[in-house]
Amino acid sequence: MKYGYIEFLNYIKNEKNYSKLTIKSYKEDLEEFLFVTKLKDIYYASEIDIKKYYKYLYNKNNSTISRKISTLKSYYKFLCKNSNYSNIMTKFKLPKKKKSLPTFLNYKDLEELISASSEGDFGERNRLIIEMFYATGVRVSELVNIKLSDIDFSEKTIRIHGKGNKERFVFYGEYCEEALNLYINNLRRKLVDKNNNEFLFLNKYGGKISDRSIRNIINTIIKETSIKMNIHPHTLRHTFATHLLSQGIDLKSVQFLLGHENLSSTEIYTHVTDEMLRNVYLHSHPRSEEEKHE
Repeated sequence: MKYGYIEFLNYIKNEKNYSKLTIKSYKEDLEEFLFVTKLKDIYYASEIDIKKYYKYLYNKNNSTISRKISTLKSYYKFLCKNSNYSNIMTKFKLPKKKKSLPTFLNYKDLEELISASSEGDFGERNRLIIEMFYATGVRVSELVNIKLSDIDFSEKTIRIHGKGNKERFVFYGEYCEEALNLYINNLRRKLVDKNNNEFLFLNKYGGKISDRSIRNIINTIIKETSIKMNIHPHTLRHTFATHLLSQGIDLKSVQFLLGHENLSSTEIYTHVTDEMLRNVYLHSHPRSEEEKHE
């Protein structure tokens, strides 16, 4: 049997349980590869075709190149696993990624963000969005898919449907509980009258809110603050992890709460807290190098 990219997409959908967004990205990458190489069937690609695609990607940033080449590597790995096919991607390496520390908010900026989120007709909902991001560390795709039935109000836990349909439980505290009860008993009740909906976060029409809407809401809130840095949903996830580690929680616990499959994905936050510690030292120690040059 010949395994083309359609079979591969079915495999990552049905067996790997990848999200719709991830599958869409894989599909677009593979179709771009076919377009650039002018191949009708990816199965018959050669090393010359791969080199041609590398040349096409030359001016793109390393992160984009890595993602697109990883898509090809995943396809050809799948192909070799299911047929007598020599993997033409083994000679091709991913570009080195520039390691950058995740950005996060200090507690003062976080408080300002929460305060600004409470304003306006949808303030109850918007404040809960910020509170829940910070309380749970969930991804935006996970946040918009929370249903009322996922929440255990007595235990203050939420069942999260993460990447690959993997479930985990996250916790929330009193600040988030207050915002949650306020939203559910007031604004959400008004919104849901228009459209009986099981999801927690609703748009102004009573329907399920989208990832893009969450990003737009955060962008609008930021304009009402003095915060200068760019804030997006993942910034709040970074803030959640960084603040927990800075308070002494162990790395394995943070890994579980974030839903990271590999500990290496969580370890980047230790570099953030190490950098925080270094800055505190340089500004506080009476005989540090920084003090010496001032």
